[in-house]
This record gives sequence, C-alpha cells and structure tokens, in this order.
Amino acid sequence: MPQTHNRFASLVFALLASASACGAQQKPARSQRAEYWGFTGPWEAASDSSVRRHGRALDVVITGWIGLDSATARPLLPSPYPDTLLGKSRTPRRMAIVTSWHGDRFHPRTIRTLAATPQLLATAAREIADHAASMGYSGLVLDFESLDSTDLAAQVGVIRAIADAARARGVSQIAVAIPATDTNAYPARPLLDIADYLIVMLYDQHWTGSEPGPISEPAWVKGALARRIAEGGADRIVAGLPTYAYRWRPGQPTEILGYREAAAIARKESVPLKRDKATGTLRARRGSSWDMWVTDATLLERLVRDARSSGVRRFALWRLGQEDPAIWRVIGR
Repeated sequence: MPQTHNRFASLVFALLASASACGAQQKPARSQRAEYWGFTGPWEAASDSSVRRHGRALDVVITGWIGLDSATARPLLPSPYPDTLLGKSRTPRRMAIVTSWHGDRFHPRTIRTLAATPQLLATAAREIADHAASMGYSGLVLDFESLDSTDLAAQVGVIRAIADAARARGVSQIAVAIPATDTNAYPARPLLDIADYLIVMLYDQHWTGSEPGPISEPAWVKGALARRIAEGGADRIVAGLPTYAYRWRPGQPTEILGYREAAAIARKESVPLKRDKATGTLRARRGSSWDMWVTDATLLERLVRDARSSGVRRFALWRLGQEDPAIWRVIGR
C-alpha cells in the first residue's frame, strides 16, 4: 500500500507540474510588458523636443521620413525632413517611415507605377534600404494609404521588394501601417506574410473632411481591433492611437491641433473641455461656430487597457509633440 500511494502521489505531482508549465506558456499577452512606439513629425520642433524629453519611456521611435515622389515614384533622398535625432544617446530604437504621402495627400498611383515597373521598383527599394542602413535604422514602417482592393497585388509586390532589400542590408524589422476598418484593400493575412507587424491606425473615425465627432471612440476602436485580431492574431498587431485634436469650423478647413493648443483655445474662448459620456472623449463646442474633439491621457489609458484585454501589447502614438503631457505617466505605469 505505501508504494502504491507513493506512485499515485508522484503521478499527481507530475500532472500538476505539467499543467502549471502549460499555464505559464499560455499566459495572455496582456500579462507581458506593454511596448510603446512613437512617430515624430520631423518638420516640427515640438516633436523632436518630446522625444528628447521622454524618449526613454519609448521602445521604438520613428524619426526618419522617406517620401516617394508622386511624379517619378523614386524615394525623395536626401529627405526634405532631416532626422535631427540621429545619434542621440537617449533615443530608443529608431525606424523610418516610407510613405506615398507627397505634397498634400497620398498618391496610390506611385505604388501602381512601382509595381508595374520592376527595374524602377528594384532601384527604389535599393535606395531606401541603403539610406536606412546608413542612418542606422533598425526597421521601416511602410505607409501606402488610399489604395483600393484592386491594388492588393501591387501593394504586396512593392512591400515585398522593399522588405527584402531592407533585410538584406540589416534593416530587419518591417511594419505596415493599415487603415482600421478597410479589410478589402488592406487584408491582414497577405501583408503579414511579408511584414513583422501591422500598425492598425485606430484613429480618424471622424476626419478632417467629415462631420464633427470623436477621433477614436472606445467602442469603435474595440470593434475595429477585434476584426484585425481575428484576421491575424494579437501578437503581431501594433495598435496605432492618436494624440491630437480636431476643430471643425463651418466653411473652413478642419484644424489639426495638439492637446495644448486645444486646451488653450478652450480657455481663451471660455468654453470648458468636458468629457462626452457616450464616447469618453473630451469635447468643447461654441454654438455653431466650432466643434472640437480632443484626445487626452484619460482616453488613451482606456484605449490601451481595452486593447491589452484583447491580447495586444504594442502601441504606436501618432504623433509626438501633440500629446497631453499626462500620457507619460500612463506609459510609465
């Protein structure tokens, strides 16, 4: 009897140990440390200043800007927006954005031209890779917006060529920025066959040409993120979150504002910023003259918490220099 009891006890112990090990391996991603990326606007001093002041709180900062010429489809190098953060000791891992934005909008024809001209694409990919390697970037973020579903083959071909050239030069990490809800033109699966990460741009629920409204309402963000996770899993998703505000004015261009600018307007106009209960977003409105919706640290903390509960642990802020200063306490936690 004692020997049988000992064998039984040993078996139970082994099963419990095995279950414990499996549980440790299957911990949800939200139990891991959150990783934060930050985009700079290299054309404005406030952005660089934010990185210099708070860069140590970030894991990745996108400091480089490589635009594609809308006329020739070649990369605009040297960049019209020099990377002034090169070699700063407090700067975290640095990446560059490669974008079809040129002038005042995205140019999908640029991607179509590259895809249809293999020699041009090979040259452009090599130039991008050589520049990124020379600047010491660890990776690239590819941002080719305004494409439609018929452009998928072209998009995949261009991304693959740039990714292959970059990795051959030691620029190893490739991320692709995609709209939150357009799963037809930007399906996750074929893009994840090439890229390491997808940055889901969970903002501009209401945009500069739309009616006034929240930029990133939590319910909208949660739904969009759930669809993207269902496509490709949570571990390779980077949740792109806003730091800015919009002020809509009838008959005038919508203003893009930083948090401080928005708060200053509210004070000057004696219109308090109040949290909209339905959307969790700060809002100020002066009659029919203007309507302003503002991202602040409280909203960002809620969006991060919601995303963490779904298994996402990487977050990218668009963009630094516009943020509510209180977000650095959120990131620190």
